Amino acid sequence: MTERPILVIAGRPNVGKSTLFNRITRSRRSIVGNEPGITRDRILLDAEWLGKKFRVTDTGGMTFGETDEFPVLINEQVRAAVEQASQIVFVVDGRGEATATDQELADFLRRSGRPVTVAVNKCDTDRLESQADAFFELGFGEPVAISAEHDRGMTDLLAQATANFPASDEEEDSEPERFIRVAIIGRPNTGKSTLLNRLTGQDHSIVSPTAGTTRDAVDAQLRRDDVTFEFVDTAGMRRKGKTTEMTEKLSVVMARRHLRLADVALLMMDAEEGVTALDATIAGYAQEEGRGLILVVNKWDLVTEKAQAVFRQDVRDRLRYLEYAPLVLISALRGERTDSIFPLVRKTYREWRRRIPTSELNRFLERVDFDRVTVPGFKKPRISYVTQPRTGPPTFVFFNNRDEEFHFGFERFLINQLRREYGFEGTPIVIKSKRKARSVR
Repeated sequence: MTERPILVIAGRPNVGKSTLFNRITRSRRSIVGNEPGITRDRILLDAEWLGKKFRVTDTGGMTFGETDEFPVLINEQVRAAVEQASQIVFVVDGRGEATATDQELADFLRRSGRPVTVAVNKCDTDRLESQADAFFELGFGEPVAISAEHDRGMTDLLAQATANFPASDEEEDSEPERFIRVAIIGRPNTGKSTLLNRLTGQDHSIVSPTAGTTRDAVDAQLRRDDVTFEFVDTAGMRRKGKTTEMTEKLSVVMARRHLRLADVALLMMDAEEGVTALDATIAGYAQEEGRGLILVVNKWDLVTEKAQAVFRQDVRDRLRYLEYAPLVLISALRGERTDSIFPLVRKTYREWRRRIPTSELNRFLERVDFDRVTVPGFKKPRISYVTQPRTGPPTFVFFNNRDEEFHFGFERFLINQLRREYGFEGTPIVIKSKRKARSVR
């Protein structure tokens, strides 16, 4: 599969870059708000226009002359994105004139040598649209007046920005491609962004000791062997009531959403802090969504050998309901054992997508010793047969002589029997009860 062209959206803070990104990609992938600096990392997503397929990168607002940590880190992310760009869309605010920051950014983009299209955003009226020509002074040819929020001028912008992009090769697109989407989840400051950067070999995410640095989710794709992995570094999840800023609350909602869209989740925990109640809560989110799950303990190099044995047992004791999830101990900063994550993700994905034939399931049913079930006050149903209607996660329907759902204890018994027989390591199992239809005479 050939590499797709990359369209990079750049501009100073609060000119509507994320709104434009969401418009082009037809998503709500980037967080949009009035607070400058909401987007801090590079965010990538696929897009298509008139048969041309490409990737779009949303970047943080670039500033000049700042010495604080986050503006400097944001600028580094913008520079890295521009280096990879096939085309740049330089977004400015059409409600005023070009600012000194716009001029400095124009000089920076000109030095990059990349082709640039100027998008004069927030031209919501005919009057503002007619004033867009004033941005000729930036030196990139005729600017395009748009309103990303109201979908004005998008056809003209995309026609100009993708003029040199190739049309997609139908034969290429028809080739089967193995693709696994992986969400990196966890509390703030457990090393999620460091792990993403280590796995991909690039600085996609800003890394800082300040908790809550990642506010939006950050995508990065790489191909390894015959599999394409798409990693999503989500914002750190906090407890309800512990978030105050609008963007923090929204980022937690987005993290849950991206977990829902993933195939496999990596739950990052901090070896120095141990397993916390919030770790258990976040793990519960992954189980509720039915995602494959791998427990990743980071900063393992900072823990003594004596503490390591205690920690392993603590993980299994406090997350007992996740006994099916494999445990990997890493140092994302040093790169220790991070390569072991790739085969674990592949194995977990295979188990998550595994399907057992109905004939084999019913032979399995004959081998189950239901006399071993001891659930006080629960009358055991007579199970006639079992099928697996879906995977991702593996879901089994047990047809029986009862109308109600199974007791939790009986459901747990069935799950344990399935795991003993077939493994299903790394994936939750869903059990459903259905009354067998009575025969009509």
